Parts: sequence; structure tokens; C-alpha cells
Amino acid sequence: MVYLLLLVGFTLLIFSGRILIRSSVSIARRFQLSPFVIGLTVVAIGTSAPELLVSLTGAIKGHTDVAVYNVIGSNISNILLVLAITSLIMPIPVKSKLLWLNWPVMFLFSMLIFLFILDLRITVYEGVLIFALLIFYVIFSVYRSRKSNTRIDKDEDRKLKLTPAVLGVLIASGGLALGASLLVDNAVILAKEFGVSERIISVSLIAVGTSIPELTTSAIAALRKHTDISIGNIIGSNIFNLGFVLGITSMIKPLEVNPLILSFDIYWLFGIALVLLVMLLIPPKFLLARWKGLAMLSLYLVYLYLILQ
Repeated sequence: MVYLLLLVGFTLLIFSGRILIRSSVSIARRFQLSPFVIGLTVVAIGTSAPELLVSLTGAIKGHTDVAVYNVIGSNISNILLVLAITSLIMPIPVKSKLLWLNWPVMFLFSMLIFLFILDLRITVYEGVLIFALLIFYVIFSVYRSRKSNTRIDKDEDRKLKLTPAVLGVLIASGGLALGASLLVDNAVILAKEFGVSERIISVSLIAVGTSIPELTTSAIAALRKHTDISIGNIIGSNIFNLGFVLGITSMIKPLEVNPLILSFDIYWLFGIALVLLVMLLIPPKFLLARWKGLAMLSLYLVYLYLILQ
């Protein structure tokens, strides 16, 4: 039964990812938003739903390791695993102005989380602050995109009208959350049978499991040549994981932080952001070529090896 549910979860992710991309592209065209911004907002919110559900559930049940490690592990997986695999499928060009505007925001949110957890907790007030900054960032991104009037203009994306597109996003987001939940829950069952610790499960299996919606969505977007959505989804999802997921979770229940985060995991959170920047600045510039994706994937395997020690 466990293996059957894993298969059902995987199938849900595939179909939901396709619906989310098509619906999101239609919304982008309707509101004259750039593909990058729609990936940064609508798609990022939808694919961050599993992280929010897992972190909220973990915090409410007293498993704060799951709540915090899930977000940090997911952000690491999003870049070193999801973006790496996506670039292996289709090299991803990144517009320089989008990189210099949005990468610093992702790094800033990482820095804020680092400062917040120095006292080994994330308080309600800190959650309110980072959530408020996220809202400001989203409003600014949407305003800037509409002002530049950059939009998608492909015949294949004219088929969905606004109402079906919005419904598609909602249904697909639910499907992604359910599919990820089935994968995570049953993967944890299998892991516990082999005696794996909660920390390792949180940083690896649960983090990878909740990153699967991003992987599915980014890969499908890349195959459909919407690479701006792919990179926007990853950067947006990482920002939303920190501001939206940790922000809301800590507002509902202040989070106690495991000291191990300050000695190991938080440096990987900064490190992967710098890795992404370096990969985009070395030749070929502003392009995640396949060899760069392979290098990032190799680094992710090193990370998994270290946490399993």
C-alpha cells in the first residue's frame, strides 16, 4: 500500500504541475505580468503550499525541527536539486536585470532568518516583520512588471479565460499539496522502518518531498520553453519559504530552533545562494548550462552525504 500511495502522489504532482503552468501563463497574459513575476508569485505560492502545511503541522504538534529544517532543507533542494535538474532538461537563460533585482532579496531574507535564529527561536514579532516584507516585495514586483508591460503572447496560452485559469491554479495547487503529502508521509514511513532520525528525515526526505512540486512545475515550464517561470518559481519559492512559510508558522506558534542549524545548515542556506550567483556570472554568463546543473547536482549529493554522517 505504501508503494501504491507513492505512485499516486507522483502522478498527482505531474498532472497538477501541467495544469498550474498552463493556468499561470494564462493569468500572466491576462494581467500583463511577465512570466518571471508570475513564477515569482502565483506559481511560487502554489508550490510552497506543501512546505507551509508541513511546517505548520510540525510546529503545532511540537516538532519544531520539522518546521524549521523543512524550510531550510527545501531551499537548499530547490537550487541544488530542482534548478539543477531543470537546467539539465533545458538550459535556463536568466535576464541580468531580473537577477540583480531578485537574487539580493532572496539573500536578504536568508540573512534575516540567520539574525532571527541567533537566540535559537523565531518569535511572533519576527514572523510579522518578515511576512510584511514579503507582502511589500510581491506588491513591488507586480507593480514593476505591469509598468514594464512585459507579457506572454503565444497562441497556445490564449485558450484559458480568467475564471478557468484561476480555478486551475487553485485545483493544481491543491493537487500539488496532496501529491507531495502522499509522497512525504509514505517516504517517512519507509525511512522510519530503517531507523532514520527526525532531523535527517526533515532535511532530506521531507525537504526533497516538499520540493517536488517546484521540480515538477519548473521542469514542465522548461519543456514548454517558459524558462522565466522556471527560475522565477525557484527564487520566488525560496523567498516564500522564508517569508511566507516561516513567517506564518512563527506567527501562529513561536519556533524553537535546534542549535545544529547554527553550526551547519544555515551556512548551506547562504552557500547555495552564492553558488547560484557564481553559476550565473561565470561563462556563459546569465545562463544555467547543463554542465552547471550537473555541478550543482553533484554539490547536492555532497550535502546529503554530510548530513547522513
